Amino acid sequence: MLKIDNLESGYGPMQVLWGANLKVENGSITALLGPNGAGKSTLLRSIMATIKPWSGNILYKGEDITFLAPHKKVQMGITLVPEGKHLFTGMTVRENLIIGAYRRKFRYESREFKIEVEKIFSLFPVLKNRVNQMAGTLSGGEQQMLTIARGLMTKPNLMMLDEPSQGLAPKLVREVFAAIERLKKETGLTILMVEQNAEYSLAFSDYAYIMHEGRIEAEGRSQEIKESEVRKIYLGV
Repeated sequence: MLKIDNLESGYGPMQVLWGANLKVENGSITALLGPNGAGKSTLLRSIMATIKPWSGNILYKGEDITFLAPHKKVQMGITLVPEGKHLFTGMTVRENLIIGAYRRKFRYESREFKIEVEKIFSLFPVLKNRVNQMAGTLSGGEQQMLTIARGLMTKPNLMMLDEPSQGLAPKLVREVFAAIERLKKETGLTILMVEQNAEYSLAFSDYAYIMHEGRIEAEGRSQEIKESEVRKIYLGV
């Protein structure tokens, strides 16, 4: 579904990505692992064009989208759930979902909107029980689920998640990863996930890449990475 060839990018004069190559297969969960400062988030932002790639190619379903504007990529079925929750904390769960659907151009009272919301609630039942609750009063895990749910309202084919477990207690981390796995199984959504939590990422993903200092240093099926020395060298676990 997604193929990245020799991608280079950065901020101002500072180069962060150095010839990154990566593939994401349709219907898979692909993990992008590495320490802080490895360039993982920069890679996602470059794919989405929230920062402009310097060189290389990004292919989505065989089409070159390297320099396509972010809103065009959303229209093609790509969404990025950025690091940090970025919720409207003074608004309800339902209102946050309405905002997530604004690019879909249907009214929130419409039957189509209600159908989409019910799909979300079937994936994240806890949100149905909180539908009229202010987002700022949700638990950390519930807020992360709402952030993912809001991204789903764009009806993506490819969802990119940036540090979905960041700042969560261990119990909530398990809940969020279980929700991501359920999302893949029940919808067939393709997921590219940036994470520092190597243990959970390798347990829940199909394929993994390891980044270090802006370069892809290793790749393989997640179980193979989990059992290899590469994990210890680059991830320290």
